[in-house]
Amino acid sequence: RMVLDKEESVSVVPLQSREKPRGCAGCNGKIRDRFMLQALDRFWHEDCLKCACCDCRLGRVGSTLYTRANLILCRRDYLRLFGVTGNCAACSKLIPAFEMVMRARDNVYHLDCFACQLCPSCVLNDYGVQHEAQSSA
Repeated sequence: RMVLDKEESVSVVPLQSREKPRGCAGCNGKIRDRFMLQALDRFWHEDCLKCACCDCRLGRVGSTLYTRANLILCRRDYLRLFGVTGNCAACSKLIPAFEMVMRARDNVYHLDCFACQLCPSCVLNDYGVQHEAQSSA
């Protein structure tokens, strides 16, 4: 039985040559591959651990899966189905929960809507906004 609303990492586990093959939680077949996935306290073929919505494979190294309402989901579909949406502070249009955003204090913006209010040609970099006069120095 799966826990509702859970985030869990997926581990790639090598199958030892003398180890008895384990059963796959997805297809119930024996796992005879060189590697198997471990997630939700069960083992899976690499092709069997998939998102219930988009069918993408969830076995990439370091990937994360989400469970809710007995569904196994990728991050994008989890956020699309259960994430919180909001409105952009600049254009007032809806921002889907899975979309990347910029935040400034209590405001949230689409990436394309985030701009400096002082000058139109600012540069956005890893350190914040750099005004045109500062960037030419």
